[in-house]
Amino acid sequence: MYRAITNGIQVTVEPFYLDDESSPEDSQFIWAYMVEIRNESEGPVQLRTRYWKITDALGRVEEISGPGVIGEEPIIQPGESYEYSSGCPLKTDSGFMVGSYRMERPDGSMFDVDIPAFSLDLPDGKRSLN
Repeated sequence: MYRAITNGIQVTVEPFYLDDESSPEDSQFIWAYMVEIRNESEGPVQLRTRYWKITDALGRVEEISGPGVIGEEPIIQPGESYEYSSGCPLKTDSGFMVGSYRMERPDGSMFDVDIPAFSLDLPDGKRSLN
């Protein structure tokens, strides 16, 4: 698992290779990842936007941004967490992802929360930092 803490917000990510949905002979490698966002700060926060930077084994970069996650903009109370899962296709057998969430406090102020960089590696493949 990969973990980062920013301004009292802890983000934990666990990636999984989806062998059944992948087609290596067609250069289609599919990963899922589980995310837990835990609010360890003093007040509630609302997740407003997400930003992802996805890099494959050949150094090709794709950037994705938009409102919320999986169609939601959850409010996370102090001591509570929000979990979701999503996925990422690559044309190579490895890569990595990193990103951030933009959070809003009740007073309207905004701040960014780091999503830790995490590797997308085949289960039986050599592990490396891309």
